[in-house]
Amino acid sequence: MRLLAIILTSLKFSGKGMKQLLFLLVLLLVPFSARAQDAVKRDDHQMHRLHRDPKAYIGMLEDPQRDIYQKPHKVLTALDLKEGEVIADIGAGSGYFTFRLAHHVGDKGKIYAVDISPDMILHINRRARAVKANNVVSILAAPDDPLLPDRSIDRFFFSNSWHHVENQTKYLSLIKKMLKPSGEIVMIDFHKQETPAGPPLQMRIAREDLIKQMESNGFGLRKEHTFLPYQYLLLFVPK
Repeated sequence: MRLLAIILTSLKFSGKGMKQLLFLLVLLLVPFSARAQDAVKRDDHQMHRLHRDPKAYIGMLEDPQRDIYQKPHKVLTALDLKEGEVIADIGAGSGYFTFRLAHHVGDKGKIYAVDISPDMILHINRRARAVKANNVVSILAAPDDPLLPDRSIDRFFFSNSWHHVENQTKYLSLIKKMLKPSGEIVMIDFHKQETPAGPPLQMRIAREDLIKQMESNGFGLRKEHTFLPYQYLLLFVPK
């Protein structure tokens, strides 16, 4: 505010001065707006309300400000996706990653958009039709079963969704059967610490705990990427 007062007193409100003022205001206020949106904290009650309001939840998932910390292009580049891959996007939600994945695997590939919410599946179906994404197949799944064929998946992709899965031990045993022999599991989730974005702390799974859980269920850590500011990105393969 002090900087704004200096600007106001120093500029003459001619046409040129007004243009300068507007330009400086944009420089000042846009970053503030981005930080404000990124710094929204949501407790359990707020998260449950969002899940009950599909339109609001989709709006949150598709907020352009999410790209700042989620870095979707960098994530997909790091995964080195191959044309023709079959990927299961578990907890696909609005399709934030679904349609980006579909673009990378091409027409010969396939993305299963798996979700337990009929509202999210309806949204993905409409979006797939609108953008003619013929390689996107939606699956309305059970909370403890993705309902996919055995030995059919090159990669399971979890982005901020593993902590929602019920009966995780059973889920891991199922997806191990559904993976192809050379298959991989991609896990992206928020660190169990305070961050400007993400779910409440009690909903998060610590990186170390996830690695232990995966190892105890027959998966080994193959690779880790550390470029995401608030999340871990871990790649697991069957032992």
